[in-house]
Amino acid sequence: MEGTVIKSTGSWLTVRGESGKMFNCKLRGKFRMKGIKSTNPVAVGDRVEFDIPDDEEVGVIHKILPRHNYIVRKATKLSKVSHIIAANIDQAVVVVTVAFPRTSTGFIDRFLVTAEAYHIPAVIVFNKIDIYDEKLTGQYENLVEIYTGAGYKCMAVSALRGDNVDMLKEMLKDKTNLFSGHSGVGKSALINAIELGLKLKTRAISAYHKKGMHTTTFAEMFPLSFGGYIIDTPGIKEFALVDFDRKEIAERFPEMRKYMHNCRFSNCIHVNEPGCAVKQAVEKGEISLSRYENYLGILNDDYWEATEKDFRST
Repeated sequence: MEGTVIKSTGSWLTVRGESGKMFNCKLRGKFRMKGIKSTNPVAVGDRVEFDIPDDEEVGVIHKILPRHNYIVRKATKLSKVSHIIAANIDQAVVVVTVAFPRTSTGFIDRFLVTAEAYHIPAVIVFNKIDIYDEKLTGQYENLVEIYTGAGYKCMAVSALRGDNVDMLKEMLKDKTNLFSGHSGVGKSALINAIELGLKLKTRAISAYHKKGMHTTTFAEMFPLSFGGYIIDTPGIKEFALVDFDRKEIAERFPEMRKYMHNCRFSNCIHVNEPGCAVKQAVEKGEISLSRYENYLGILNDDYWEATEKDFRST
C-alpha cells in the first residue's frame, strides 16, 4: 500500500493510506543501514510504501517514494547529523514576533536560506500584533521593509484577536504548508485560529525568562477544511545549517543574487575582495546591513549554529 506520513514521534509513524484510513507503522530495520545521515530517515510529508504483515496491526514501511523537496536542520546535540523537518512542502511559513519571545534575525535568515536552498517558497508571518506598542510597531515595520525588499512576503496577524487570519488562510489554501518558529511565538495558537477544530495545546510564556516553552513535541500534518495541509513542528530554539557549500551561501540571499554576478572576481565571497558589487550595494543601502551581517555570521560560523541577536535599526 501507499500513503503519506502525517505524524512522526521517533520510532513510530502514522501513515494516512490512500483511502484515508490511518495506520501505525514502524520502519523496516534495514533503513538504518543505508547510510542516511539523518536522525529520521522518514519524515512527515513523505510518501511511502508499506504493508501490514499477516495477523499484525502494525504496518511496516519498506520504501520511501521520491521526494520533490525536503527541509533539514542540524540535529539537536548531534552537530554532524541532520534532522529532516518535513518533506514534499509547497510553502514554508516562519512564524515570528517582535514581542516576547523576540525572534532573532539570525534565526529568520537561516530559515530563509535553508528554504531557498531546497527551492521552497517562504513567507514570514509576524504574530502577536495585538500587543505591539509604538516601539515594537517600529521594529516590526523596519523588519517588513527589510524582508519585502529582499523579495519575501510578510504578513501581520494576531492569533488572539483573529487579525488577518482570513488573509493567511487564503495564502495557505490548497498547499502543503510547513509551520516553524521559536517556542512561544504563538504558532500553535495561530494554527488553532486557522483551523478551529484542531485545539492544539498552547502554553504561556515563561515570565522569568521571557522565553517560550515547548508545546508541540513532534511533527504532525493536519488537513485544512478549506483545502491544503499544515505541518506543525516543534518550536526551534536554534536553526543550524547543514550540507551547505560556503561559496554558495550568497546565492541563497535573493537580494545578493541580483548583484553578485557583477563582482570583479567570479569566486568573490563578498567579504574583503576588491570590486565586490554586493558590498557596494550594502554601502548604498540597496541590501540591508542586518541581512549582510547575518550572511557574514553564517559564512564565518564554523559550527553553523544560529545565535540570538537583538533587533537593530538599519
